[in-house]
Amino acid sequence: MTSTTPEVETGTAPARARAILVALILVAGVANINLAVANVALPDIGKDLDASSTQLNLIAVGYSLGLAASVLYFGALGDRHGRKRMLVFGMALTIPASLVAGFAPNFEVLFGARLVGGIAAGLAFPTTLAVITALWSGPRRTRAIAAWSAFGGAISALGPVLSGGLLEVFDWHSVFLVTLPLAVLALAAAWWLVPDDTGDEAAVVDNLGGIVSIVMVGALVLAINFAPDSDQRLQVYILAAIAIAAGAGFVWRQLRVRVPLFDLRIASRRTFWVAALGGLIVFGTLMGAMFIGQQYMQNVLGYSTLAAGATILPAAGAMVIVAPQSAKLVQSMGSRFTLLAGYAFIVLGLVFAMLTWDEGAHFWHVGLVYVLVGIGVGLAGTPASQSLTGSVPVQRAGMASSMSDLQRDLGGAILQSTLGAILTAGYASQLQKTIASSPQADQISQETEAALTKSFSSAEVLAERYPQYADQIIGAARDAFVHGDNRAYGAAAAIVLVGAAVVFFFYPKHEGERAAMAEYAKQRSL
Repeated sequence: MTSTTPEVETGTAPARARAILVALILVAGVANINLAVANVALPDIGKDLDASSTQLNLIAVGYSLGLAASVLYFGALGDRHGRKRMLVFGMALTIPASLVAGFAPNFEVLFGARLVGGIAAGLAFPTTLAVITALWSGPRRTRAIAAWSAFGGAISALGPVLSGGLLEVFDWHSVFLVTLPLAVLALAAAWWLVPDDTGDEAAVVDNLGGIVSIVMVGALVLAINFAPDSDQRLQVYILAAIAIAAGAGFVWRQLRVRVPLFDLRIASRRTFWVAALGGLIVFGTLMGAMFIGQQYMQNVLGYSTLAAGATILPAAGAMVIVAPQSAKLVQSMGSRFTLLAGYAFIVLGLVFAMLTWDEGAHFWHVGLVYVLVGIGVGLAGTPASQSLTGSVPVQRAGMASSMSDLQRDLGGAILQSTLGAILTAGYASQLQKTIASSPQADQISQETEAALTKSFSSAEVLAERYPQYADQIIGAARDAFVHGDNRAYGAAAAIVLVGAAVVFFFYPKHEGERAAMAEYAKQRSL
């Protein structure tokens, strides 16, 4: 039996570790709040801007799109030019992006500001985990990642609550200004508390690969969002072709460039790619559930914005309570067991939502779903991130942290877009069937049908215009939304089950994982 030193057993941490970790959590908190801040305001935005369901999806996903498209490239730039510099630049850019979104006059400006805000987060957010990977080691790193994951998730829960409260008093513009004070605080904390680093001057960044990766992710997410809109069919085909071509080009480039942006040899390790896929599904499911749930509670159940935003608190509480236990489970039972346990709770939550979320659902139906999903994410989040960071050398910490962010951001962008597209298609399809079966079907013009199927917000505007038919219009719209909602959650449950099967069959068991991680740690020390 090989001997271990106390330092190896407990790990290492930097001086002022708690202060540094607080600064990193604040930076992550800005990104986490902005990811979900728009969801509560979507019904109000839809009415004010006369936005279609596709446009509302894009507003909701714009931030995660900018973040997902840029984190891989910017993580490598952080390794090369200094991680503290990226933190500061990202927080500095967040401030004007929030201001523009807060005063946006139309959909185009709002979507653009959300996209730029996501790019700003792409500068800062991947660096937070890279700093943890570089400055902490061993079990202390696992605990630091657990705290980063839990408190980051809990702070993100403040977004819907703060937004809901603001919407009770102000209009929807206010929700995009809510992160400004926290962004200023995070900027100051990053400047004063995070240790200076000049980066690795010997590091080489594959700039061409970075640009191609941005095109690949952007085209893919946009294609998914436009898919339900029959008028955008040509754009969908073009974007899908661009995504496929860019994806093939990215792989070809990474296999041949001397210093790849995304090392496919490291990514091929089972502790890396399975964990990456697992995290993508876990965090994507959470964001998709929040996106649909916020609209469901306001559109179907008639909740106020504050009440709808507050319903996310049970999930946040569950994540904070469970995440520390997740770190212990990873140490005692392994990442595979912990990931699968998280998946089981998420599936339970999604299935319960399918069975109970209708027009007569009670608060406990909503709260229980969020608690189950929160427990699942709290369990699975730590092993998903820990496995990535433990599989790469320290000099490629940016790659690991970027991939960890991609789990959440790309997963969120893809699954939120996918579930939103399914919801949009299901809503429109059900309303078309309702209209066709109506005795007054021949009296409904194409313009009226288009307004009804455009979005739930559009149907509400139509109901206000024709109060004599308001009850029928709103009733049909609610029934159609529930139909689309159930289809979306069914698809989400199926995706999670596929992810669980991949983890079960391909991720190493506990002893195999420990042996692999020990070998990777030995390689890092050489």
